[in-house]
Amino acid sequence: MTEQALELKPVPTRILTNKDDIVDIIEKYAKDDIGPNDVVSVAESVVAITQGRFVRPEDMKLSLMARVLCRFVPQKGSLSSSYGMQSAMDAEGTWRVAWAMFLGMLAKLVGKNGVFYELAGEQAALIDDVTGTMPPFDKCLVYGPADPNGVAEAIKKRLGCYGAAVADVNDLKRAAVLGVTQGLNPKELARILIDNPFGNASQKTPIVIIKNYGIAAQKASAQ
Repeated sequence: MTEQALELKPVPTRILTNKDDIVDIIEKYAKDDIGPNDVVSVAESVVAITQGRFVRPEDMKLSLMARVLCRFVPQKGSLSSSYGMQSAMDAEGTWRVAWAMFLGMLAKLVGKNGVFYELAGEQAALIDDVTGTMPPFDKCLVYGPADPNGVAEAIKKRLGCYGAAVADVNDLKRAAVLGVTQGLNPKELARILIDNPFGNASQKTPIVIIKNYGIAAQKASAQ
């Protein structure tokens, strides 16, 4: 599939909170722009916020282990802060994260990277540290969303689109699709969204419609 046939259309919204339902929000702000051949993608951090999956640092109990282990994470990572590390421990278990860190450091000695995130649990890779999401939640730690596949299916059912996805994309050219409707290829969608068309901060465009995806998919399968 070539991106030439596709159009990425960001959709502006108001600031979303845990009092919102993400499917209701997409229907309210994007319904008129969504066609039967389109894929609706939504930023995972915003889905998580609407699910109430965030915590304020001042409400957390910080452990000594979190203060120590965070020092072994590169500064660009969300777990490089003591609160980010503590949130991972709270989500996945203290000893699981500690053991993953130990094995990850051993793996690096033999040139293998990424072992820590493979072993520490899904939330360790999905947590957004403070300033990582849209205001006023930039002062909170945000966990990954619950049941992203179910969220995507609910979007498709309500909006009648070709498909839907919940995506984790940043400005460092890193993209992962956490949840999709049946039949979509998450790796292909991640490649399409790699330039991060989402704007979760002042832009307030957490929804991106991938226009004409169904038509492009049909052409690609016919070739």
